[in-house]
Amino acid sequence: MAFLTEAANRGSISTGYNIDNSLKFEANNSEYLSFTNSVGENRRTWTYSTWIKKTELFGAGSVGGTLFGAYLSSNDRARIEQYADQLGIHGKISGTTAINVRTNRVLRDTSAWYHCMVVLDTTQSTETDRVKIYINGVQETSMVSAVYPPQNYQFALNNAVNHYVGQKGDGTDYFCGYMAETYFVDGSALVPTDFGEFDDNGIWVPIKYDGAEYPSQDTNHFYLNFEDSSDLGKDSSGNGKNMTSNNITAADQATDTPTNNFAIANPLLTAGGFMRPTEGGTKGVLSTAGPGNNTGGTSLVSTIPVSKGKWYFEAQNTNSGDVYLYLGVGDTGSIDLWGIDGVKLTNQTSSSVGWRGGGANDGKVYGRSAGTNYTSTNPVTWETEVVGLALDLDNGVMYFHKSGTYINSGDPANGTDNGGQYDLVTGVDDQWLMAVSAYNLATWNVNFGGYTTMSISSAETDANGYGTFEYAPPSGYYALCTKNLAEYG
Repeated sequence: MAFLTEAANRGSISTGYNIDNSLKFEANNSEYLSFTNSVGENRRTWTYSTWIKKTELFGAGSVGGTLFGAYLSSNDRARIEQYADQLGIHGKISGTTAINVRTNRVLRDTSAWYHCMVVLDTTQSTETDRVKIYINGVQETSMVSAVYPPQNYQFALNNAVNHYVGQKGDGTDYFCGYMAETYFVDGSALVPTDFGEFDDNGIWVPIKYDGAEYPSQDTNHFYLNFEDSSDLGKDSSGNGKNMTSNNITAADQATDTPTNNFAIANPLLTAGGFMRPTEGGTKGVLSTAGPGNNTGGTSLVSTIPVSKGKWYFEAQNTNSGDVYLYLGVGDTGSIDLWGIDGVKLTNQTSSSVGWRGGGANDGKVYGRSAGTNYTSTNPVTWETEVVGLALDLDNGVMYFHKSGTYINSGDPANGTDNGGQYDLVTGVDDQWLMAVSAYNLATWNVNFGGYTTMSISSAETDANGYGTFEYAPPSGYYALCTKNLAEYG
């Protein structure tokens, strides 16, 4: 569980405050929230605080998603943004840049939740005190851009104009990822300890903001907790600053949060970028074959590696025809279930196991362990059905199901295999990644429990009540999230 003790918040393992929901934003769907301030309030002093989990990276020279912005025109606008994966605040008046403060630090950990906080107080005499940016409770002082506003400058945010959460305001620069626990406090320059604290492991975790510092004379504050699936733009501050949901539905509510971080498909571990995850890191489309002039494959692998415990996830391919697919696991030495260079997994040098399906499938389980390839007998074919994996790392075995029925009469709950149990070579330091892969055209939807684009009719959970699955995890198996990892991983 080393990933839980690093600086970024990958899910607190102990906190007195739980966040139940987040909202998934997807640029491809033009998803955002919007509202119009009927009256401008304090434009010199305010605090913005949110938690984000990124699912796409954008790199140098590109805006990686607007978190919160106000927009009148291209010459009069303001926003809190990620530019080149750096957190910043930018504003123009009459076409002139009046503020542009952006961190040197980059936000590129797609397995982590980040607490992002921006405080504006242009009444301060010292220019560097007029804008403060905090990431995970620590003030950023190294800036790649440092254009601070003049004293008593009135920023466009909080003016009587259109405001946006998740895009710039002109239909560009959409945010991709999850957002949770979002506050705008009108008229107060707050500090990070109003919203979070460091736990015993030195990880910044959320606490409940009590709202006591909402200024009575300033009325544009809001709080988004995304708990009402029928109204995901609802303001829960009691101030009535409800927002309009644009291209957002109840299905975009997620249980992946800063206090229970779920695995998603890792955009940093896709071979050649040929199947880039979208939809909150739960969907991958291989529109052309992988590397090497349509002769390779690529994979979606989980952000969270595991070395012990019992874990469950589901997936579904929606493409029929000449498709080669695998569902399985690879150790962190192999990274890609198919093989980074387009080599079928049975030729890899590291350990991996995959059940082969698709239109050209043979229904066998292929693997490589201890330098030896193996192929199962008793094949069970599949193509577009929901398939699942129950991974038992305590005993070094795994089970596969098709539409809820485990192949070859396997029963992961009691350890019965009857040909449905497949060995892994495990050692003390082995780390395994759950994965799917494809060769030729394919669309994979994966479900680790926190969010999925799969159509879920039964909403099954594990025994701890975590995850949302089509089929119930077997007894003793759990969704891959940090609350379960704290207990079983």
